[in-house]
Amino acid sequence: MSKYTDTLDFMFKQLPMYQRDGKSAFKKNLNNIIALCDRLDNPHRALKTIHVAGTNGKGTVSHILAYILQSQGYKVGVYTSPHYKDFRERIKINGEYISKQEVVTFIEKIKEDIVVIKPSFFEMTVAMALDYFKGQKVDFAIIEVGLGGRLDSTNIISPLLSVITNISYDHVDMLGDTLELIAGEKAGIIKPQIPCVIGETQNETTNVFSSKAKEGNSPINWADQELVIKSQNGIDELFLNGKKWLSIKNNPLIGPYQSKNIVTAFYAVYILSAIIEIDFKKAVDNFDQLRVLTKYMGRWQYISEDPKVLVDSAHNEGGISFLKSYLDDKANYNKLHIVCGFVNDKDLSKVLNLFPKDAKYYFAKANIPRGLDALILKNASVDYGLIGKSYTSVKRALAAAKMSAKPNDLIFVGGSIFIVAEVL
Repeated sequence: MSKYTDTLDFMFKQLPMYQRDGKSAFKKNLNNIIALCDRLDNPHRALKTIHVAGTNGKGTVSHILAYILQSQGYKVGVYTSPHYKDFRERIKINGEYISKQEVVTFIEKIKEDIVVIKPSFFEMTVAMALDYFKGQKVDFAIIEVGLGGRLDSTNIISPLLSVITNISYDHVDMLGDTLELIAGEKAGIIKPQIPCVIGETQNETTNVFSSKAKEGNSPINWADQELVIKSQNGIDELFLNGKKWLSIKNNPLIGPYQSKNIVTAFYAVYILSAIIEIDFKKAVDNFDQLRVLTKYMGRWQYISEDPKVLVDSAHNEGGISFLKSYLDDKANYNKLHIVCGFVNDKDLSKVLNLFPKDAKYYFAKANIPRGLDALILKNASVDYGLIGKSYTSVKRALAAAKMSAKPNDLIFVGGSIFIVAEVL
């Protein structure tokens, strides 16, 4: 095996990794990441960062922010999680992945510290990203929260701006079982006297965010109260404070919830434009190149046209609710085929009732320890009127769907980012 393969094997297997192991990998304090970054001469203190949290859309908002800043000629680092196919997806600069050699060199550099500090997989990866961005002298680093916010390893940074997309039920065993409690964890990224943007105004969470902002004298901004997007004749028009502001042609972000992500990201940059130079015309001129220039994938992406195969990473109640409106629109297809799977700690009662009952289902387990057994999922789905067969792998499930689908049918693949990862 190569040094890079050996390094990944070390990272994946020696230490807890939420992507594989779930709740056991979640640390309840920032001690390890603080200690690790201290050994690295605190790289985060040399960076200008934007911190992005939220239940849904934070990955998309991070990539839109990256595209806008890249369009200005800035050198932009992006840290996101989890990855689909390649670990290096997590750490990018202007759409280019961190090199394999950089990954190897970093882990070799901190191996003695790993023995002493015993950081988790996620803590190592956050430290790697911050150290890499510092070494590459990026102009800005966009840092996506992994889980929650208050106790997330990324919360070591002091950003130029904090962004929270929205709040929905997810990871309730770790973040709380009410929207208010979940919002309280996400609000942990709001720093004293640092502006924050909230993407969506929600009755249950408004007071939580307002109180946290007031406590630290942090200017708070509600994107959806100031910026509206209207689509007509293939053009998305952005209206700021009631006045036409920007026009986006050939928008590649066509999912049913993407307009909310666009509003959040553009308003966040509008707030940033008070302290950094932004030419918004440049931000929209080549917006159709966003996927290519930022290597954005796995969200509302068509990976085949014959038959038509749509993948999306929505995996919780909030994300799937938006998805349902599209899947219910019979104008988009003749018959619907759904390849789906979930992680084994997912509360199925919150999501299975949102899937259409008249689709043909192909149940599968992602090839990770947290994957839910396909037969268990199949049997549980019967209670919600979802009928189909279980398969021994995601690829076999998709192959069966393709064999069954007619030219005007639609195959949707989702339920878990790990299911999507296996078909990309």
